[in-house]
Amino acid sequence: MDLPYAEPYRNKTIEPLRRSTRYERDAWIAEAKYNLFNLRSEYVFVDLLTDSGTGAMSSAQWAEMMLGDESYAGATSYYKLKETIEDLLGFTYFLPTHQGRAAENVLFSALIGVGDAGAGKVVPGNSHFDTTKGHIEFRKACAIDCTIDEAFDTQVEHPFKGNVDLEKLESVLKAYPRESIPLCMLTITCNSSGGQPVSMENIKDVSALCKRYGVPLFFDSARFAENAYFIKKREPGYEDKDIRTIVWEMFSYADGMTMSSKKDGIVNIGGFVAFKDPELWRKTSTFNIMFEGFNTYGGMAGRDMGALSVGLREATEFDYLESRVGQVAYLGRLLTGYGIDVQRPYGGHAIFVDAKRMLPAVPKEEFQAQTLGVELYREAGVRGVEIGTLLADRDPETGMERYPALELLRLAIPRRTYTNAHMDYVAAALANVKERASAITRGYRIVYEAPIMRHFTVELEPAD
Repeated sequence: MDLPYAEPYRNKTIEPLRRSTRYERDAWIAEAKYNLFNLRSEYVFVDLLTDSGTGAMSSAQWAEMMLGDESYAGATSYYKLKETIEDLLGFTYFLPTHQGRAAENVLFSALIGVGDAGAGKVVPGNSHFDTTKGHIEFRKACAIDCTIDEAFDTQVEHPFKGNVDLEKLESVLKAYPRESIPLCMLTITCNSSGGQPVSMENIKDVSALCKRYGVPLFFDSARFAENAYFIKKREPGYEDKDIRTIVWEMFSYADGMTMSSKKDGIVNIGGFVAFKDPELWRKTSTFNIMFEGFNTYGGMAGRDMGALSVGLREATEFDYLESRVGQVAYLGRLLTGYGIDVQRPYGGHAIFVDAKRMLPAVPKEEFQAQTLGVELYREAGVRGVEIGTLLADRDPETGMERYPALELLRLAIPRRTYTNAHMDYVAAALANVKERASAITRGYRIVYEAPIMRHFTVELEPAD
């Protein structure tokens, strides 16, 4: 008989968790102004707010931490990371930053400009991540979503819902002069469409189209290893190729990349931006030195660069990825079994619950996905995050609400952190919410919001 699957690691240390009462959680979420970001971590039993920086590092990574070279310039840890990036991803030039949004900041300062320099400029891509869109709009440029239509129906089975619609992209490239398109940004996997992968064929076609119009193609690579795994499992012709071969081919089609290393780098902090063009590296390094630090440490400690050099290699091991993506699918199958609609097929780092289908009686103006997130926390102390109207922000020109096609509650699973018993608990809790969903008819109204990326600090009150 076939042996059952088991995780390719064993636990060495644990962190105790405290279970709370419903009475306590009701008080805590009200104190947090119904914003899940405002909760203290000890008030959360299973924390699926994000997979960013929340994973468990390996013994090899912890060992590397002790070897960290904290020299201001020319640190050994920098050169370890440089060698890993060259070996795995094929980029000769890179700049370390403290996390992914910092990488976006220095890159966009060089390519889009600073201040209001982005006025009239556009950045096409596939469902830009919230900080990506925020950095673009902060510079008065416009992020244009060219994702395929299938991504916006959670029940459609499509193996690569992160794909760019080539006709949509070409219409943007035709409509604007070259100087108005500083870059095209391809997110692999595509977080905002449900952790969905981009096929190698689509990557290749997007690259060819960008080259034809002279537009640089950059990857938002936070979850590049998961994307490579899906290519191996779902795309014909890649089933017999190893993950690192697939990763190398993926990045061969890009001019550069940004990376939040807190995801597929499996570290608690860090990021980088990488290039093939030395001149663009030099231009960007000016902003990196201004905003982050000298080029050989950027925003990172030497010990963290060392841990990242190990984490990137561990993240591209097939057994690790099979365990990682398999646990996400395990939660997805449990929820589907309870009759809960989620983004299909299951993504790489999270399960995205369709809040519109779960809470149809809640008006869209009262933030359906946020309402579902609050209800799940109140039910069981499980913290997810809204990927919906709050995250979409207001239109910067009109100030009106932007209602996205999907209202999703994201349950992001930290790497190598929780057991499948935790997934059983999460699924049962959401099933309990579903049982009383017909009685949930009101959501929340805003009492405070920041002018950009409001979802992090928004304050809410019940709408009834």
